[in-house]
This record gives sequence, C-alpha cells and structure tokens, in this order.
Amino acid sequence: MPVQRVTLITLGVDDLPRARAFYQALGWKPAEALDSVAFYQMNGLALGLFGRKELAADQGRAGTTLGTGAITLAQNFNSPADVDTAFAAALAAGARALKHPEPVFWGGYSGYYADPDGHVWEVAHNPFWPLADDGTLTLPEAP
Repeated sequence: MPVQRVTLITLGVDDLPRARAFYQALGWKPAEALDSVAFYQMNGLALGLFGRKELAADQGRAGTTLGTGAITLAQNFNSPADVDTAFAAALAAGARALKHPEPVFWGGYSGYYADPDGHVWEVAHNPFWPLADDGTLTLPEAP
C-alpha cells in the first residue's frame, strides 16, 4: 500500500447543519450523513464534517478548542474563468473572501476564501499542472 496517501480529511465545524448547507450550496452531496457527521466522496478520498467539540473528544482532547486557518485546502481548475466561477459560487453560498483571484508570482491564478467555520480554501489555475477529465491531479515528474 502506498505510504504517500490521504484517505480522509475531517473538518471540525461549529454548526453541522450550517456547514452542510454551505457545501450543498456549492453542489456537494454527502455520501453519508448522520446527526453528528457528514462524509463527501471525493476523487480517491473523502471529506468529513464533524462537530468541533465532538472532534476534539474523538481525538482524545476533550475540552480543547480546535482552531482553523493553519492549513489550506485547494481546488485546481482548468482556467482562470473556472476559478472566478468557483470563487463567486463560494461567496454566494456564504464564504468570506480572503483574497480575490488574481495572477500570482508563480505563473498561475488563484484566490482564497474561508468557509463559514473559517476553513481556508484556495481556488487556483496552475498551467503547469494539467488536470484529468475527472478533475484529478497527478503532479508532473521532475526532469
């Protein structure tokens, strides 16, 4: 089994129904939804939404206040126009703009928003990282 892999990313949220409504407004559909957690199937991995307090307890850190913002989740797109569309959809769904999409120093185009719980998402077009038809990314091999 490959060592370099991630199978599940779990985001701690303050209000699970609000978080589910936000991702639903982006067009996401849960593969499994319970009272305390929701799971979304992604390309080769899953994203979970779990109450922040319940997540701390599940980690063995009951009473700990879990933070946000020290990690960035990212979605790459095929064009700057697709980035603008995704960014606008996130804002319309209730995200807070952190940095509007713009050309960036490394030759791409990107912007950042925070979901209603403060989790930071980057939306980007990287002309050096082509995407497969299903949206998956395979990094080019080093020369």
